[in-house]
Amino acid sequence: MMNKNDIVTVTIEDFTRDGEGIGRADGYTLFIKDAVIGDTVRARITRPKKTYAYARVEEILEPSPDRVKAACPEARRCGGCRLQELSYEKQLVFKRKVVADALSRIGKFPVCTDSEERDGAIEVKPVAGMADPFRYRNKAQYPIACVPVRGDGTGEHREMRIEAGFYAGRTHSLIPVRDCLLTREVNASVLDAFLRYMRENSVTAYDEKTGRGCVRHLLIREGFSTGELLVCPVINAESLPHPDRLIRALSAVPGVRSICVNINRKPGNVILGDVTKALFGDPFITDQLGGLSFRISPRSFYQVNPVQTEVLYREAVRAAGLTGKETVFDLYCGIGTISLSMAKHAKEVYGIEIIPDAVRDARENAERNGIRNAHFYTGAAEDLVARGEFERGVPCPRADVVVLDPPRKGCDPVLIRSVLLMAPERIVYVSCDPATLARDLRLFADGEGDVSYRIQLIQPVDMFPETSHVETVCLLTHS
Repeated sequence: MMNKNDIVTVTIEDFTRDGEGIGRADGYTLFIKDAVIGDTVRARITRPKKTYAYARVEEILEPSPDRVKAACPEARRCGGCRLQELSYEKQLVFKRKVVADALSRIGKFPVCTDSEERDGAIEVKPVAGMADPFRYRNKAQYPIACVPVRGDGTGEHREMRIEAGFYAGRTHSLIPVRDCLLTREVNASVLDAFLRYMRENSVTAYDEKTGRGCVRHLLIREGFSTGELLVCPVINAESLPHPDRLIRALSAVPGVRSICVNINRKPGNVILGDVTKALFGDPFITDQLGGLSFRISPRSFYQVNPVQTEVLYREAVRAAGLTGKETVFDLYCGIGTISLSMAKHAKEVYGIEIIPDAVRDARENAERNGIRNAHFYTGAAEDLVARGEFERGVPCPRADVVVLDPPRKGCDPVLIRSVLLMAPERIVYVSCDPATLARDLRLFADGEGDVSYRIQLIQPVDMFPETSHVETVCLLTHS
C-alpha cells in the first residue's frame, strides 16, 4: 500500500473528466493535478486510498509533446483553468472523448469517433472550438474575503487584507486574482474600484465560518456587443454602507450602466439570493446575439461565452428542422435566448422557466424584438407539462419540437416521462454535463410504452476553453 508523501515516477496515460492526469504505479491508479497526457513526472502521494491515490507533481521529468506554458501565472493554484497547460487542439480532442465516454459508460450507447467508425455506432462529432480561447466570459462571480498579505516567511502575524479572486481547487481558500484571462480586461478596473470602496469605508468581507461580515461576492456581467457593464455586490445584509460612495466609485469605470445589490443572508454555497435592488441605472443591461437584442439582469441565465453561443444556437436551430409550421416547447428557457432564436423559424414557441425574473426578462426580450409568437410562463417545467397547463386555464398544446436546456443536474425524470407521453417529432437536448446527458438520453431511448427515441446528432461545442467543461447539442427522433 502506498503511504502519504511517498514519491513515485509515473507516465500520464489519460485524464479524468475534471482534467486531472491519470497514471499507474505499483498496481495503483494515481490522480495527479497539473499533469497532462504524455508527461512523465515525479509525484508525491497526498491522499492514499486502498486501490488508488491522489498525488501532486513534484517534477516534470519528461514533458508531453502536447504540454504548453500556461498563460496565467495562477493557473495551477486557481481551481478554474484545469487545462491551460494542454494545447488547445488536444483540449478539443479530450472533450470529445469525455462526451463519447459518458455516452458509452453511463448511457450504454455504442459510440464512435472518426478514428473508430463502426456499424450502428453513434458518431460524436469533433468539438466546435474557438479561434481565440481566452477573454470569452461575459460573466464573472468573484468571492470576496480577507486573506493574509504575503509576508517574509518568518511566521510572524501577517496583516489581513480584503481581496477578490477565485478559490483554489476543491477548497474555499481564496487566490487573489485581479485579471483572470478568461474574463474581460475591464473587470480588473471594476474590482480595483470596488475593493478601494470597501477598504476606504471599512466595509467588511463575509466570513463563511462565522456567518459574519457584509460582502460575499461581486458579480460582473458585460454585454459584448454593447460594452454595457452590470456590477452587483452580493451581501449578507439588508443594505451596503455609503451606497453613494459605491456609485461614485463604480460609475467612473467606463461602461458601467447598472449597479445593483443582491441580498443573500443564507449559509451555504448558493451565490445569489432572491432579492435584488437597483442602486444606479436600470436593473439590467442589454446585449445583441444572433440578430436579437436581450435584456440581462443579475439572476438571468445567459450563456457566458457569446461567441460560442452563436455556434451552439445555430446547431440547435438546425437540429430542430423548423419549417415555420411547428409548435416548439423550450422547457428551461431562461431569458428566452433559444426560444426567440427558434421563434423566427416556427409557428409558435412556448418557454417555461422557474425563475420569475428570467421570465419577465424573456417577455421583455420578445417585446423588444417585435416577436409575437413566443409565450413565456413561470414554473417548474416538470410540473407544468405533467399537468398539461402552462397556467390555470391555459392548456398546453401538442409540441412538434421540444427543446431541453437543463442545469447541470439534467432533466427531472417526471419531465422526461411527460415529454415521452407528449411524443414530439424531435427533441433537441442542449447539455452542459455529459454524464447527466448520457443518463437522460438512455431514458429517452428506453422510452415509455410504445414511444422511444434514437440519437441522430451529438455535436459538442467548446463553450468553456481552458476548463474541463463542454456543452453538447443532441437531436433525438422517434425510433
